[in-house]
Amino acid sequence: MSRSTVARIDLDALRNNYRTACERAGSAKAMAVVKADGYGHGIAPIASALADVAPKYAVACIEEARAIRSAGLAQPVVLLQGVHAADDLADCVRHNFEPVLHGERQLDWLEQGGYAPYIWLKVNTGMNRLGFRPKELPAVMARIAQMGTGTQVLGFVSHYACADDAGSAMTATQTAAFEAATSFWPALMKSVGNSAAHFISGQPLFDWSRPGIMLYGGSPIVGKTGPELGLEPVMTLEAPLITTREVNAGESVGYGGAWVAEHDTRMGMVAIGYGDGYPRHAGTDTPAAVGGRRIRLIGRVSMDMLAVDLSNAPEAREGDPVELWGRTVGVDEVASCAGTISYELLTGITSRVPRISC
Repeated sequence: MSRSTVARIDLDALRNNYRTACERAGSAKAMAVVKADGYGHGIAPIASALADVAPKYAVACIEEARAIRSAGLAQPVVLLQGVHAADDLADCVRHNFEPVLHGERQLDWLEQGGYAPYIWLKVNTGMNRLGFRPKELPAVMARIAQMGTGTQVLGFVSHYACADDAGSAMTATQTAAFEAATSFWPALMKSVGNSAAHFISGQPLFDWSRPGIMLYGGSPIVGKTGPELGLEPVMTLEAPLITTREVNAGESVGYGGAWVAEHDTRMGMVAIGYGDGYPRHAGTDTPAAVGGRRIRLIGRVSMDMLAVDLSNAPEAREGDPVELWGRTVGVDEVASCAGTISYELLTGITSRVPRISC
């Protein structure tokens, strides 16, 4: 019998979160962001579960777009990093992928290849990762028009740097820059709204929003958890108790003796560790749950195991499933304890942990 460490994927919760994104997007349509293997949930089941409601998907790279086609799905797929080789443009035409072009090298490939994909252009409004500066857009548009390939520019994309921080003025600054830069082409579509932008009152989301982490129940807002924003957890990560024992006062547990019992304590070992993607830096007092009761981690996380204090769950026994995150313990809580964000935790679960969709 295989180890019962699993990630359970609640597809109804996923669909509910997508509906929440659509409601918050107002008149904008929502393209479902399923990059990074569906944020660690499995790109094929995630995209398939949204197939009857999502008119468009967004991914980082062409390999992810191909995975969507392999799942038998026909919706357009936006490639947020564009193409990484000239030959990829042929696949974009063949499979209805919509690359977001962001630099001169990609324009060279477009010009030299003779392909005519539907494309988006990335506008650098201040994040300074990818994109053409606003003053460069007229020349870029003129160059594409002169190529004679029949390439159609669908619209413009940008990305917010600080939308997760309600106190930051940068989102408004970027929005104004985007509106000014794209105003010369009012008939073309616009897309700027990441998950966080859906929760900014009065924030324009234009034609297409791009919900990502919110689809999976994680919070895109600093200081808020997913449930506080009306989002449902999609992944429940659980692993079995494989032993329980009494630790005497003064005894330590695990590597480095990092936790020492102040009094006699019933503890348990759970069959999950950083080899499964659970964060190594989640230390003592990070929450978990067993039988619906919240418990806490103690000591250091090992590669294949971690220790928990069972004082609050005296009825727990070997074989019982322990929730590492899910509906009782939010992934945002665990991320905070580990000094990271839910995005990293969800995408970091390794292939050793089977995903079970339900």
